[in-house]
Order: sequence, then C-alpha cells, then structure tokens
Amino acid sequence: MPHPINLSAAGVDLSARFFNSTAIAASPSGTAETTVCTLTVTGDIAAVAGVYLFGTVAFTVAGSGTAATVKLRQTGTSGTTIYSTGALTTDTAALLVSHAVSGFDASPVLPGQVYVMTVTVASGSGASTVSAVNLIAVCV
Repeated sequence: MPHPINLSAAGVDLSARFFNSTAIAASPSGTAETTVCTLTVTGDIAAVAGVYLFGTVAFTVAGSGTAATVKLRQTGTSGTTIYSTGALTTDTAALLVSHAVSGFDASPVLPGQVYVMTVTVASGSGASTVSAVNLIAVCV
C-alpha cells in the first residue's frame, strides 16, 4: 500500500536545483561536432539521484548537409555522452530544423559540473546557423 502524502512543497524554494542557458555558444561548421550551448551546475547542492537534462536546438542546415546528430555531454565535445539522437535526416540543405533531447546523468560531479549540447552536421559543406538553444538541468 502506498504511503499517503503528508507534506506539501508549496512553501519550499527549489529554485537552487534548476539551471538554464539560452546562450548560443557557436554554430557548427562543416562536419565537426560543435558545442552549441554550455551550462554549469553551480552552488553547494547534492544530487541524490542525478541530474535530468533537457535541451532544444534550432538551426539552418548548411550547404549539402544530409543529417544532424544532437548530443548532451558532460564537460565538452570529448566528455561522456549522456544522450545522442543518432543521425537525423535533414531532407534538404538550408532547411530550418529543431530537435529536442533529454537525458539523465547518474554520476554528476558537483558543484561545477559542466554540460554541453553539441550538433554535428553530416556532409555539411559550410557553416550551419544556430538560431535558438535552450539547455536545462534539474538536480534531484
């Protein structure tokens, strides 16, 4: 039998556990994996279970781009991959696409864990253009 709810979080400030970035770090050039958004989890908080990550990115595919891969990683482009979409077909070059991703990091190093969202364009012959990003981390 489940335990009944006895407490309410209505008066508890949980804002110290939510982090957000909408800053575009760069746009992918050619076929290189490029960090498009960076987020650092700051503050002296504990993550009992881990960190939930949610991200969205909108970008115009360059030149002859045929597919794009969006990843959530720890630290940077060589860090541990938390989530990867795999190659998503972009249909045509110069197409504006938007992808949403989510993942869970069960082993964050807090405080100061850095997360990045990256984009790689397959067969990209020039620079793609990122028009919007949003990366969110929730520590639980």
